[in-house]
Amino acid sequence: MGKGEETRLAVLDEAARVARGVGLGGLTIGTLAERTALSKSGLFGHFKSKESLQLQVLQHARARFVDQVVRPALGAPRGEPRLRVLFDGWLRWEAVPGGCLFVTAAAEFHHQPGAVRDEVVRGERDMTDMIMTMFRAGIADGAFRGDVDPEQCAYEFNGVLLAFHQGFHLLEDERSERRARQALDALLDRVRS
Repeated sequence: MGKGEETRLAVLDEAARVARGVGLGGLTIGTLAERTALSKSGLFGHFKSKESLQLQVLQHARARFVDQVVRPALGAPRGEPRLRVLFDGWLRWEAVPGGCLFVTAAAEFHHQPGAVRDEVVRGERDMTDMIMTMFRAGIADGAFRGDVDPEQCAYEFNGVLLAFHQGFHLLEDERSERRARQALDALLDRVRS
């Protein structure tokens, strides 16, 4: 990886940190220039527009999420162990200062048509599909009952994570992680063969 690519990745990491706190709409090339000690013109040369910056930040954060959360889960045995590793990684991802960029972006762009919203939707659908696939694998392997609805399970799995995000960040409830784990346990107990 060349120096230019290293700089771009470092800028995107910082942009994601900023966006977790102020939202993608609050992320500006000027703010990023201040935070990275790079020139506005240099950053504009990299990103060309605010929308391009927002899209690249989402794509970069998604790649980091895959590396830090999804890949470790895919290394675990299928079924419940894989779902638990995914859940643990996702809780760590959500617990960073500012919370999950994807949750922030979904709240910010849910009624704003355009390329950024489309990217947020695409990411959400991909994550939901991945969770459904993990439940389907558990069904196919006999770990989960055959009458389990993978789509409903993915909905509930995601709902627990969203509740954790709100409890941990908005309500500052120290019981959020314990409650999230209890909710996952209840879901897995209900679907287990």
